[in-house]
Amino acid sequence: MPLFKRLGLGSVLGYLAAGLAIGPFGLRLVTDSQAIIHIAEFGVVMFLFVIGLEMKPSHLWGLRRQIFGLGSLQVLVCAILLTAVGMLYGFPWQVSFISAAGFVLTSTAIVMQVLNERGDIAAPRGQRIVSILLFEDLLIVPLLAIVTFLSPLEPVGEAARPLWQSAAIAFGALAALVVAGLFVLNPLFRILAATRAREVMTAAALFVVLGAALLMEAGGLSMAMGAFVAGVLLSESSFRHQLEADIEPFRGLLLGLFFLGVGMSLDLKVLAQHWLLVSTGVIALMAMKAACIY
Repeated sequence: MPLFKRLGLGSVLGYLAAGLAIGPFGLRLVTDSQAIIHIAEFGVVMFLFVIGLEMKPSHLWGLRRQIFGLGSLQVLVCAILLTAVGMLYGFPWQVSFISAAGFVLTSTAIVMQVLNERGDIAAPRGQRIVSILLFEDLLIVPLLAIVTFLSPLEPVGEAARPLWQSAAIAFGALAALVVAGLFVLNPLFRILAATRAREVMTAAALFVVLGAALLMEAGGLSMAMGAFVAGVLLSESSFRHQLEADIEPFRGLLLGLFFLGVGMSLDLKVLAQHWLLVSTGVIALMAMKAACIY
């Protein structure tokens, strides 16, 4: 990772390359990459919590036009254009649309890490990017419902919930988190701060981050969204800087581990078997999305 940063390629590519080298498709020093990713995903969650601590509700309200305006415009236009790319490759429109919807969603972990390294999160362009990422996280529930609707197969096991029910559960989870943040978290941290026990504050900070993330996941939204909302609710707290300092070491370690896990999961055999489709498809999709975002 330091070598890649020295070359100007960024730490993310360094972690991915290192993961590829030591993973099951490289030197095979590590074989179970999925187990590592599941644990390390909490690094992304903690990163979004730290970002939320920097955004006060009033500031977030000021970004509402960018979140719902830029976000919805980017998603709609990109989804239509990327669906067209898939259809040009000869895939059915259903497959092309589902693939396009997946590629529309940008990797929050990678983008936020790059913005953080460049110091662009607080800049106007950084705020626009964060706004689009937030809108994309809100789209997870309707997109999953669309996937179920378009699927030609009957759902296995539990019957799929109707869209209104999924939306109601997601809204209920979000409302529960907001209520807890407004009326419980600040008094709780005030009591814990009075004990002057640093380890108790650290444990409470981790509990809040993981609890908010798991609540959102249970509601069908992303864990990162839950951590971000929890951070925003605590952004005007007098304990904000202490919370950030407590979370930061875990965030950095787990986020690096997450990128290593992603690198380990890259299957070079699949790339070799479908090299023409992958190489031309990646270029076509990236060029179309880049033009759309520009």
